Amino acid sequence: MQRIGVFVCHCGTNIAGTVDVKAVAEALKSEPGVVVSREYQYMCSQAGQDLIREDIRENKLTGIVVCSCSPRMHEATFRKTAASAGINPYMVEIANIREQVSWVHKDMAQGTEKAIILGRAAIAKVNLNTPLTPGETPVTKRALVIGGGIAGIQTALDIADAGFEVDIVEKQPTIGGKMAQLDKTFPTLDCAACILTPKMVDVAQHEKIRIFSYSEVESIGGFVGNFEVTIRKKARYVKEEICTGCGLCTEMCPQKKVPNEFNLGMDNRRAVYIPFAQAVPKVATIDADYCTMLKSGKCGVCSKVCTAGAIDYKQKDELISEKYGAIVAATGFNPISMDKFDEFAYSQSKDVITSLEYERLMNAAGPTGGKLLRPSDGEHPHTIVFVQCVGSRCEACAEKGKEYCSKICCMYTAKHAMLTRDKYPDTDVYVFYIDVRTPGKNFDEFYRRAVEEYGVHYIKGMVGKVVPEGGKLKVQASDMLANKQLHIDADLVVLAAAIEPDKSARPLATMLTASMDTNDFFTEAHPKLRPVESPTAGVFLSGACQGPKDIPETVSQAGAAAAKVIGLLAKDKLTGNPCVASSDELMCNGCSSCEKVCPYGAITYIDKEFRMPDRSTRIRRVAQVNPAVCQGCGCCTVACPSGAMNLRGFANDQIMAEVDAICK
Repeated sequence: MQRIGVFVCHCGTNIAGTVDVKAVAEALKSEPGVVVSREYQYMCSQAGQDLIREDIRENKLTGIVVCSCSPRMHEATFRKTAASAGINPYMVEIANIREQVSWVHKDMAQGTEKAIILGRAAIAKVNLNTPLTPGETPVTKRALVIGGGIAGIQTALDIADAGFEVDIVEKQPTIGGKMAQLDKTFPTLDCAACILTPKMVDVAQHEKIRIFSYSEVESIGGFVGNFEVTIRKKARYVKEEICTGCGLCTEMCPQKKVPNEFNLGMDNRRAVYIPFAQAVPKVATIDADYCTMLKSGKCGVCSKVCTAGAIDYKQKDELISEKYGAIVAATGFNPISMDKFDEFAYSQSKDVITSLEYERLMNAAGPTGGKLLRPSDGEHPHTIVFVQCVGSRCEACAEKGKEYCSKICCMYTAKHAMLTRDKYPDTDVYVFYIDVRTPGKNFDEFYRRAVEEYGVHYIKGMVGKVVPEGGKLKVQASDMLANKQLHIDADLVVLAAAIEPDKSARPLATMLTASMDTNDFFTEAHPKLRPVESPTAGVFLSGACQGPKDIPETVSQAGAAAAKVIGLLAKDKLTGNPCVASSDELMCNGCSSCEKVCPYGAITYIDKEFRMPDRSTRIRRVAQVNPAVCQGCGCCTVACPSGAMNLRGFANDQIMAEVDAICK
């Protein structure tokens, strides 16, 4: 029997407001193994921890139970306290009487009774606990950043500047992401390319950074500190190490009518192309879907004009295997498809465009050379209507939109309206909105400038329908403040489309065994205390893959993710979790059930020789668990039909002892 100390926390009035903590401490005194039970206002405080240490020494305690908040909050705190007083840290149990009791019960008598039951269960478990010793694993001092937008770029630069090697995997032929497609950035109206391209060059020239562009992650195995990643480097049909980026092949290619994805299909490129002038790496790529030589074996013009001899029509995809200590997801976002929003005539008229398409129209490197021209006829528009929240905050239309606010739309629409009025003062600009949300530094002042200084017409209301008619766009809308219907003949309608995670996020999360929410954004380990960490150890989050955010917030999170990675890679060894699965080889029947359900690949099977009672030997197939890979999720213990799999620290007899204590 253990010598157990019970410590009940008031947590100010968080717990004490609906739980009689003195009654809980008194009731738990009589439980088997308990030699001391007391309550204190803040057990997590220094004074509270000193109280626990003193009781451990005076009463020669071998285990403790803390009745307080969730173990996610302070389990590590109390384990360190126990260890400093000479108790194995895994002889500590937390009874969660805040989130599971006081926060969900109003009646004090009911809450007190439940708190006593949870405390009793924790005591029953401690009586069966055994000291556990965590193992150690070495750390591979290299990081992988998946995604080469501004989030991935900033994360990689910060890690590399700390002296660690970093690989960036980007699925496009160049790094830069969505920011490379922007014209100006709010609230300063800085040139996006002027901010971004120096960082792209820094990445390309950094001795600690490797760029795997036009590549995708094929598979991920291993665990924190020792991830094993396979990267598929797709065939460009151009030798990257030889190509000088001169662009001669892109000028001479006869296939000219390939939709230019960088300009969102508003103009054409050639079958061999460099996405934009400042691309990194500045290497040509041949589009196999349109290249006549690759499709039919006829042409070969690009090979003939390439003086460097970089064209290689026989190039194949290359698989690269590498080990990493940490992985950062920076997969970014995309605007949602407008196909389901027929009320705005997006599929009916070329003059109904998205905000990102408007960015390309305003950009000097865009399809119109920076001139604001209508896509349908190349004429200058004199009346422009901006529609906010298209696909965002769609509680009633979740099947075609998103319920969340996309966060950046209000500000980039204000930017578009301001730039339009500044460059074309003869243009009338209308903005229809539900609410204007400007929470960032200098954001509200920026929005007010658009209204007060530039004369943008902000109208609180929604556009109901857009109808192309007679060369105009008939916009039907409501003005909620004036309580009237509006009819505007517009030359151009710009839709502020909601943003969503990149399509690569979901399969990547599966490979990483990382958590995602219902909208396919990566879920952080804790929204307040661990906002850039995934629940999967060694996996970190950067940028819009975790939720909608603007460039300043993205860069801030990228720096935070980099700091976490640096902290991990700075360690020579990592202390593992001792609460891992183990197999009783005498009970194992070799059925493979546990191996099939293990999400981490920690279980393998071996043929082992056993000596029988009659001194003969027998070969049996049994399960083996790699404790360095196992994350202690417990899936195998549930799936095992013979009961051979057990989880240290959460063994079957410990769990049943808790159940018995609750039911008595």
